[in-house]
Amino acid sequence: MNIRILLVDDDELVRAGLRAIMDAQPDLEVVGEADDGAGVLSLVRSLRPDVVAMDVRMPRVDGIQATRDLLAHLEQPPKILIITTFENDEYVYEALKVGAHGFLLKRARPAEITGAVRALATGESLLFPAKLRAMAARFGRESRSDAVKRANLTDREADVLRSMARGLNNAEIAGELFLGTETVKTHVSAVLAKLGARDRTQAVIAAYESGFVGPA
Repeated sequence: MNIRILLVDDDELVRAGLRAIMDAQPDLEVVGEADDGAGVLSLVRSLRPDVVAMDVRMPRVDGIQATRDLLAHLEQPPKILIITTFENDEYVYEALKVGAHGFLLKRARPAEITGAVRALATGESLLFPAKLRAMAARFGRESRSDAVKRANLTDREADVLRSMARGLNNAEIAGELFLGTETVKTHVSAVLAKLGARDRTQAVIAAYESGFVGPA
């Protein structure tokens, strides 16, 4: 079954390039395009994409607001992949905070872009610890919170969150903490629930902003 993709970018050349990359893959299918975030909600409802690959900076409705709209109005929203020109961008950081599932640079190699789409479609998170840490240090100062402290994590849940913040997947966490993979999944779910985080990315951002994970 093909992974269905909606492309949202105000640059027609960027959309054409992304479409060419996706269409070259037998398991990926571009089902629609938009040049602004304003029409994304209606397009998602009609086209039912699995992944929305979306620019964060657009002239009318940007990727942040479009992400909010999708998550607020859809019971089962698609995965949202932010495609950006700027690596350390406050817009990207805000999009991740409100619920985007990952981001990539527009200059990423085709294999990186298609790999990211496949990863999100299968429920994985795109975590880039160093980049998230840098963005949290730069843009998260005004939103410092005690979210992790208030979450009252157990010692094991805290260990799992630290590992998540380093970008480890469940299997890697299991090996490092000498736990079963299913046990790790249970701890990850508990961490997300206690933090009120939609996904791992939001949990990691909360860890950085709370000072639970240091700058090193």
